[in-house]
Amino acid sequence: MGYLKTKFKRLLEKIEDRIEGEKEPETNDDRKVFAHYMVGLTCHQTVEQWVHDIKTAKEAGIDGFALNIGPSDPWTETQLSHAYHEAEELGEFVMFISFDMACGEWSVSQVVDLINRFRESSAQFIVDGRPLVSTFEGPGWAENWISVREQTGNIFLVPDWSSLGPYGISEKLDVIDGAFSWDAWPKAGQNQMNINEDLLYCDNLKGKKYMMGVSPYFYTNLPQWNKNWYCSSESLWHDRWQQVLDVLPDFVQIITWNDFGESSYICDTVPAQVVEGAEEYVNGYSHSAFRAVLPYFIAAYKSGSRLVDFPEDTVIAWYRTTPASAGEGCGTTWGQGGEIPASQGARDVVSVMALVKVPTNITVAIGSRWKSVGTRIDSPLSYFEIPFDGSATGPVTIAMNGKTVEGPSITNECHEGRMHFNSIVIRL
Repeated sequence: MGYLKTKFKRLLEKIEDRIEGEKEPETNDDRKVFAHYMVGLTCHQTVEQWVHDIKTAKEAGIDGFALNIGPSDPWTETQLSHAYHEAEELGEFVMFISFDMACGEWSVSQVVDLINRFRESSAQFIVDGRPLVSTFEGPGWAENWISVREQTGNIFLVPDWSSLGPYGISEKLDVIDGAFSWDAWPKAGQNQMNINEDLLYCDNLKGKKYMMGVSPYFYTNLPQWNKNWYCSSESLWHDRWQQVLDVLPDFVQIITWNDFGESSYICDTVPAQVVEGAEEYVNGYSHSAFRAVLPYFIAAYKSGSRLVDFPEDTVIAWYRTTPASAGEGCGTTWGQGGEIPASQGARDVVSVMALVKVPTNITVAIGSRWKSVGTRIDSPLSYFEIPFDGSATGPVTIAMNGKTVEGPSITNECHEGRMHFNSIVIRL
């Protein structure tokens, strides 16, 4: 235990030294930010949708998509072809395949064929001359990667084997070239993330690449897949990016671009991709405004400094439209595997993130109740939480420097009395 404490102390000291000694930004082109794209939701998806998604991601500063695919969807190859082709045509945007090992059995030949089909694409993400390949889980498939390497001319393997954890991954270093951690949400019963596991990955990988998972939100209620929990997300989008700037991993993967069923999406809502049962908590709950702060965070990550320029003053806010106790909780728990009801863990707050070039005041109103808050003087980024309860209802309005935006009302009424825990996101 003393050995572990010493290692953590040294890693934390490095982070503190980096923060205290921040200098003018100098971009590191090797650092990349990807968004996790669920290809399994793209049955009959048009080329135009791929073009829209790629352009939208590029505008936010995202470098590429991690294309999550399952072994049995008949549209997989068609949609991968669309994705790679449109990325080639649009340029300056890359792709890599993430084999979902948790939703069926993969044969070695399937994996080899797909890697070989797209490895020569100009849109394929390359590391050290090799196409990067990833997974969602699948540590039991580890020995098969030796054969895959032999039949593909070698790959750069960065799997997500989070079920092993950072200690378990250290026993697989002869198989992998790096690791991706799916640990992007507070655990059951916890309000906030920390970087303990990220630091353990960095240490146990012994210099191999680390891809850090970042997510804005998590809520799911899909009984057909035995999924019904909420992870504390009130400050998650802010906190996790601060942690990225502390850790400065080799790569970042945003989880997710389009997983509507788990409320982790940052793309524009695509009704055809919303799985049955999620419509109730997705329709009308746009998350697009989460992207508004990405150009700043991605530039800061690539430069290793929070002192980066950004196009314009920007304020985003996210909030649930009802207090956590407003309706029937529907059995939703606070975190995956938790036993505490989500209504006891979810905080009734309007979360506000502001990027401003000079300190200013922001007014946040809920109905007729309002509060004015001042932004930080030592940083372009500020974060606030404005509490609400059953007595604070009405439209959410944000005002700054003569500009105003009004979001949907907070009420005490749930649809058919059923409580859900997704948020709306608005932008000033």
